[in-house]
Amino acid sequence: MSEPRATLQAGLQSLQLELDSHQVDLMLDFLALIQKWNKVYNLTAVRDPAEMMTHHLLDSLAVVRPLLKQVGARPIKLLDVGSGGGLPGVVIAIACPQIDVTCVDTVAKKAAFIQQAAATLKLPNLHGLHARVETLNALSGPAYDVVAARAFASLLDFSRWSREALGPGGIWMAMKGKHPGDELETLSTEGGAVDVFHVEQLHVPGLGAERCIVWMRPGPRSVA
Repeated sequence: MSEPRATLQAGLQSLQLELDSHQVDLMLDFLALIQKWNKVYNLTAVRDPAEMMTHHLLDSLAVVRPLLKQVGARPIKLLDVGSGGGLPGVVIAIACPQIDVTCVDTVAKKAAFIQQAAATLKLPNLHGLHARVETLNALSGPAYDVVAARAFASLLDFSRWSREALGPGGIWMAMKGKHPGDELETLSTEGGAVDVFHVEQLHVPGLGAERCIVWMRPGPRSVA
C-alpha cells in the first residue's frame, strides 16, 4: 500500500469516517491535482505532499462528522467562502455526495481550479464560483443551508459578509485554529445579531496544532 493511501486510511479510521475505495481514490486524485496546479498557481503555501495530507486533507476531513451531526443525511447546499484550493469544500463534496457544494473565491484562477477539479474528478455536486461573497443574496440566487469558511476572516466579518447567502434556518461553520476568545467577545458586542451555539474542538490526525469549529446562526436581532 502506498504511503499517502496508508496515511489517509489511518486518518479516516482515527476520525471514524467510512469512505469507500472510490472516495479514497478521489481524495488522493484531488491531492495530486492541487500539487500539479500549485506549480503554476499559488493555491496553497504548503508544498510538501506529506504536509498537504495532514494540513489540508485530514484537516478538512475532520469537519465531516461534526457537519453531518448538525445537518443529518439530508441533501443540503453548502457554500465554502474563500475556498482557495477547495478546502474544505472539495473534500466535503467527495465525502458527502448528498451535499451540493459551491466554492466561492475572489481570485479567478482559484475558482477555475475548483471547476477543473469538478470536471476531472467527475463531481456533479461541486461548483466553482468567482465572486465576492458579499454580492451573493439568497433572494436572487441559491439559499445555502450551511456557509463555511476555513481561516478566512474574523468571525464578525465572516458572518457580516455572508449573511445574505444564508437560507432560512441556515448556519455558519467557521473553522479556526485556537479557541478564538477575542473574536467571540467582539461578536457578543453585536447585540444578538449572531448566536454562537457551539464551539467544537477537533482532533486532526498527525497534526500537532489546535483546531476547532465555531457554529453560529443569525440571532433574533438580525431577523428582518
